Amino acid sequence: MTTSTQTETLVTLDIEDSIATITLTRPAKRNALSLRVVEQLRAAFESLPDTVRVAILAGEGPHFCAGLDLSELTEMDVGAGVQHSFKWYEAFSKIQFGRVPVVCVMQGAVVGGGLELASAAHVRVAEENAYFGLPEGQRGIFLGGGGSVRITKLIGFSRVTEMMLTGHVLDANEGKAINLAHYVTPSGQGMQKARELAARIATNAPLSNFAIMNALPLIAEQPMSHGLLTEALMASISQSAPEAKERVNAFLEKRAGKVSL
Repeated sequence: MTTSTQTETLVTLDIEDSIATITLTRPAKRNALSLRVVEQLRAAFESLPDTVRVAILAGEGPHFCAGLDLSELTEMDVGAGVQHSFKWYEAFSKIQFGRVPVVCVMQGAVVGGGLELASAAHVRVAEENAYFGLPEGQRGIFLGGGGSVRITKLIGFSRVTEMMLTGHVLDANEGKAINLAHYVTPSGQGMQKARELAARIATNAPLSNFAIMNALPLIAEQPMSHGLLTEALMASISQSAPEAKERVNAFLEKRAGKVSL
């Protein structure tokens, strides 16, 4: 199943049970993000059927995504540049604030726009051969896909500043240490780990997943008093759902397992 009727398929969508896998399929270009790729990504996330409860985002070939397709910048004026960024913002918002949680599998290059894309996912799995970089300073450009906001929220503006100024490239374990990845796997095993995580996430109550994806970022932006009220309202809404009541009763009646290591 593909996400677009265009002649060239740059993003594929495959669904198995409640898990969708959305894959960048431009390996010859290290899955560089042209505007057509971005538009197909948006379409893929918008078209997910109601049966899907979690999505996996991946890149075909040895690299997840080497960033922006720089060939698109050569003839772009200021106005077109702003519109270009806003098309990225729209697509990446469908990932971060869409209906389902997204697990990202990262291998090889996770660079520039590729790191901006990965930062929109909720759980990030890096294979040990993954590496992270923000080479915009060396290219004479600036982050334009939301990374100055999303990546900065993950690792802090000082670290983003250093990476952009110096071209510092981080390996998978360094990336995990500063929150660019949540898990590191041996090379070739990232998708297996992603599927395990996705299967676990898919068993959560959908309203709980929605609250985690949408309320937590909002609370992080709010003053403490506002955040606590948002939390109280979201907690009340989620725990009032029939599915939540059944899950709580199952735990109280010892029909559900306890948290363990």
